[in-house]
Amino acid sequence: QVQVVESGGGLVQAGGSLRLSCSASGRTFREYAMGWFRQAPGEDREFVAAITRTAYTTYADSVKGRFTISRTNAKNTVYLQMNSLKPEDTAVYYCAAGRTTEDRANVPYDYWGQGTQVTVSS
Repeated sequence: QVQVVESGGGLVQAGGSLRLSCSASGRTFREYAMGWFRQAPGEDREFVAAITRTAYTTYADSVKGRFTISRTNAKNTVYLQMNSLKPEDTAVYYCAAGRTTEDRANVPYDYWGQGTQVTVSS
């Protein structure tokens, strides 16, 4: 069982930046693809970014060029640096982990955190 915990959300003005962190328990963190997802009020949860075991990254078109996902295996942590934030980025952001033997990000994400609120004011 892997426990995933997000942190770093908050309130920021449009154009500002936030960095989200996600810590995962266990000694096999490097065997997991990690992803960030978000859900705005009244909307379905959507993919934001993901990073594979070897740190290959993929992004939703809506955040490409503004958000950066990274991981530090020694700390069992994945980050989401969010720059040039827009009001439409307002959502609860979730971190998820998916164990895989392959170097890809489109895997079943079996472990999810509780989410952290990001609010961008105009």
